[in-house]
Amino acid sequence: MSLEDNRREYNYGRLSRESLRDDPFDQFTLWMNQAIEAGVQDPTAMSVATVSAEGKPWQRMVLLKGFDAQGFVFYTNLGSRKAQEIEANAQVSLHFPWLQLDRQVIVGGRAELLSTVEVMKYFLSRPKDSQLAAWASKQSRPINSRQALETQFAQIKQKFAKGEIPLPDFWGGYLVVPEEIEFWQGGENRLHDRFCFTCDNDGWTIARLSP
Repeated sequence: MSLEDNRREYNYGRLSRESLRDDPFDQFTLWMNQAIEAGVQDPTAMSVATVSAEGKPWQRMVLLKGFDAQGFVFYTNLGSRKAQEIEANAQVSLHFPWLQLDRQVIVGGRAELLSTVEVMKYFLSRPKDSQLAAWASKQSRPINSRQALETQFAQIKQKFAKGEIPLPDFWGGYLVVPEEIEFWQGGENRLHDRFCFTCDNDGWTIARLSP
């Protein structure tokens, strides 16, 4: 089978203006809960797209660690490529691919650094090995081999064998404050349902988009 012939119909459901919540966070909560209930693998996984100071885009999968009416939260190494690009250009895009439900959500907004208190609270809730991995990995930088990474991890594990593991000063988190949120529901004959929420001074405006 050629790639051109690799297709399927989207028939999971429809998204109408009547069924769409007036608040995008209410709609996101509904869809996130439905993704979890449907057994979607890694429902909190999202692609985070950034753009370098030179205008080069890049993206990677990151786990959503919280959201509310203020925005969407994720954590990372502040020396990573994504963090360096956010420092140069805070405009980012998030993409949630819930393909099992023929759905996707796209968020566009500005990434803001979280406070040390917020980052510490989350860091201490992580499994111990994940805390150690944060210390061991110089994210996005070249490394000689897998063995070198595992050796570094073992050394860090021995160093912090007793007591709590401190928060690395190069580890942090971001709140993505949304300016746009699009909800996409696949439709038959490629007549998809798309609704975009745009934030302005008066709140959120909603527009149906052509597929």
